[in-house]
Amino acid sequence: MTSQLNGSVLKAFKILDLFAAGKSELTAKETADALGINMITAHRFLHTLVHAGALRASSRGVFRLGYMFADLGERVLHDGNLPTLLQPILDQLARDTGEACMATEFDRDMAVCIAKSLPDRPLYVDIRIGSKLDAFCTAHGKLWLAHMGSEDQDRYFKNAQLHGMTDHTITDIKTLRDELQTIRQQGFATNNGERENDIYAIAVPITTQHGKMISGFSVFGASPAILGQHRDSLLDHLRSATQTARQALYGAA
Repeated sequence: MTSQLNGSVLKAFKILDLFAAGKSELTAKETADALGINMITAHRFLHTLVHAGALRASSRGVFRLGYMFADLGERVLHDGNLPTLLQPILDQLARDTGEACMATEFDRDMAVCIAKSLPDRPLYVDIRIGSKLDAFCTAHGKLWLAHMGSEDQDRYFKNAQLHGMTDHTITDIKTLRDELQTIRQQGFATNNGERENDIYAIAVPITTQHGKMISGFSVFGASPAILGQHRDSLLDHLRSATQTARQALYGAA
């Protein structure tokens, strides 16, 4: 059967993916080396992308991303479709874990609940869509802080007031910064009754292919077993759910 894929389009997106991986500029030689193509072909791809507005020539032989991606990026992140995409994954996560689950975005130094799913049992902890969660004392909030760049994190701490919400709230900036580093390394964050007594949560990030956090999933409830004997099992379910979410974001390979 004839393939429905266009090889030239795929190569063009591989060039753009080099920028997503961290490149700020590209030359024809770097492109040729990265894609395993000759210089003539690399030049043709780069100049075609400039013509399409996807790239711009910043100097002779040097290319940067075009500004069209600023608009496209904002539209993708704020088109309102993310909760709809994540909802069925959250519903399955709640069935698998038997606990309440939610997803968040980050807005104005607060984690915001954009989707939730509740367990099929009479007693559970609930949260409203649109609820705002303090960043310094919640699993989702600490997860977002841990994935910030250093400048954004410094700005947050410059303005933050770390009130003691409970006896477990971390109010020392150095201690919290140390925890954020641990969260980044281990890949999950917890809330051990830090915002409200007897509320426990564990959260993991949903990231792009290059590590940028775009949402997060959590399991939360009133049982300390969430962070005790059930923690590893819940983490397995959460990480499986984030993989499903990434496949939904990018499409099946």
